[in-house]
Amino acid sequence: MFDQEAKACWIVGVDVGGTFTDFAARNVKTGQLVVHKRPSTPADPSEAILTGFSELLAKVGVSGSDVGRLAHGTTVATNALLQRKGAEVGVVTTQGFRDLLEIGRQVRPLIYDLQADAPPPLAERRNRIEVAERVGPAGEVITELTDAGIEDMLNRIAELDGIQSLAVCLLFSFINPEHEQRIAAAIRQVRPDLYVSISSEVQPEFREFERFSTALINAFLQPEVSRYMDRLQASINAAAPNARLGIFQSAGGLMSVERAAQFPVRTALSGPAAGAVGAAASGAASNVGNIITLDIGGTSTDVCLIRDGRTEITHIREIAGFRIRLPMVDIHTVGAGGGSIARLGKDGLMKVGPESAGAVPGPACYGKSGTEPTVTDANVFLGRLPLSLAGGGLMIDAGKAEAVIRGIADKLGVSPVKAALGIAGIATSNMTRAIRAVSTERGHDPRDFTLMPFGGAGGLHAADVAQSLAISKILIPRAPGILCADGLLEAELQENFVASCRTPLEAGADLIAVAAGNLMQDARLWLAAEAEGTADTRVVLTLDMRYIGQNYELSVEVAGDPRDVAALREAFLGAHRRAYGHADPDAPIEVVNVRAKALASLLQGRNDVLGPLELAAPVAVSQVWFDEDAPVDTPIYERGGLPVGTALQGPVIISQFDSTTVVPPHATIRVDEALNLIMEIGHA
Repeated sequence: MFDQEAKACWIVGVDVGGTFTDFAARNVKTGQLVVHKRPSTPADPSEAILTGFSELLAKVGVSGSDVGRLAHGTTVATNALLQRKGAEVGVVTTQGFRDLLEIGRQVRPLIYDLQADAPPPLAERRNRIEVAERVGPAGEVITELTDAGIEDMLNRIAELDGIQSLAVCLLFSFINPEHEQRIAAAIRQVRPDLYVSISSEVQPEFREFERFSTALINAFLQPEVSRYMDRLQASINAAAPNARLGIFQSAGGLMSVERAAQFPVRTALSGPAAGAVGAAASGAASNVGNIITLDIGGTSTDVCLIRDGRTEITHIREIAGFRIRLPMVDIHTVGAGGGSIARLGKDGLMKVGPESAGAVPGPACYGKSGTEPTVTDANVFLGRLPLSLAGGGLMIDAGKAEAVIRGIADKLGVSPVKAALGIAGIATSNMTRAIRAVSTERGHDPRDFTLMPFGGAGGLHAADVAQSLAISKILIPRAPGILCADGLLEAELQENFVASCRTPLEAGADLIAVAAGNLMQDARLWLAAEAEGTADTRVVLTLDMRYIGQNYELSVEVAGDPRDVAALREAFLGAHRRAYGHADPDAPIEVVNVRAKALASLLQGRNDVLGPLELAAPVAVSQVWFDEDAPVDTPIYERGGLPVGTALQGPVIISQFDSTTVVPPHATIRVDEALNLIMEIGHA
């Protein structure tokens, strides 16, 4: 429960990344914003959180009791899935469906690679148990689940060695969950030491493979994430006794720690989703609604398309080859970040990423025993990155950057400048492909959008990426390096509800209305229980719709009466035109799912927009390579010394605590009323 009437006046967002753990703190009364960074601790992310939180409090000059809310974007679930470091997990399923998780869909991981295999299931075949039961497509019981069948199942579970968690995945349980509930109750009674996830709770929708896969992933993650949440909750209670701890979920809102421990699969894209929320808020401050985000961290780049100030939502996603079906902010990720390693492939050509130096050992220029050239080393060698980062907390060793760049240049037989420009150029190409995946490949012209770079390295590559896509306008938010943490301050409390309701649109108005009414009631009950004390609550109703015979659905928001078939048809046709460029007004349409999203606005406050009164002089002049011809004298300005209305002609470098922005010679940059930077790119 989140109570807005708490006396504490500070709210804190903390986002754990592969290289840095970022903090944003806002005084909801005065608007004061304070940011902080410290290196991540991959072995135990909570270590960096607690140390950084203590440093942040000292920086602000307040005590932990002054913090009323702490919102956390976590990568624990993502990393466990990527590294397959979760629980030893078992599956209980309907007789005859033991191998469904292995069969999957008829889709190859790489369409042109006949040797690439899909990853093996998270549960080994010997840990997948069949039970004699069967529910039909209308929810009718075809084969009754007997007490003897449950007893036999429990005996076989007892024979499994070392399992920590179980996923219960039965056919058509999303319509009739009774058998799953009986099995789960029996397991919990006999084996209280086991974590149990049932598919009718984790993801109650049709398509059995996706439902089974999502439930299994949840079971795989539950022990590790639950232990992490327990440790973090206890530590935060001690450090900030008045703070409510909220966990950011992939759908774009906060949930309770208890909910995150119960459904850890919902946090699979926690951090990147927070960045999209922060980007939408920053864009709104500058009256920019159509945005393509470019979140460049140490390990990867995340991109997202925001239209009219709203993030796109997808309901299916693959992470590390495993399919998840849940509402998620539609983010595309590529292995291109500041720590991406440049190596020569077997063909003698240079490749950049997806391997990353991460936080340990980090790029060579960090002086932490890194020995391979990275994108960050290339930027240092090219003069684009200052030699002091994170407010002096990280000093750059330019000599080590030069050594590793010269090493790969010698192997290529080119000059170090050409090698460094090549590393940066390949990284830019990888990022550009990611943006095309969420824009041109879905019918959106990137030239109609503003590029918003953030993350520690976003501003270093934004101009190059914009140039390659013919984007003319770039918006750099006030604190780009910690925008994911800042987005956590903007987050609302959120819960999603879904009910399968497959029916033809024209004949199913009553069925749709009944399902919508039940979900709206569930959403309001949840808001009454979980969002007590919040001033603004609402429920958003959507329908998953498609033409009869289509494989996939489009989500259509219901603006009025769910019985208004004509309005629903027009809304679907509009969504279909946006997604595919055409729509057939006469073809029959069906509804597949009804969804309700409960939202509660939390106390957020607003950042102050008081900048300096006069433009400060450049702090230094750097020799920067923008091409192979010659380096260019480039002034370096501190962003804190740029008042509203400042306009500068490139080349310029703008440095700040959390990020660095490179303005090339063919661009201009100005400071707007919201203290955001607006860069205009001149295209030939």
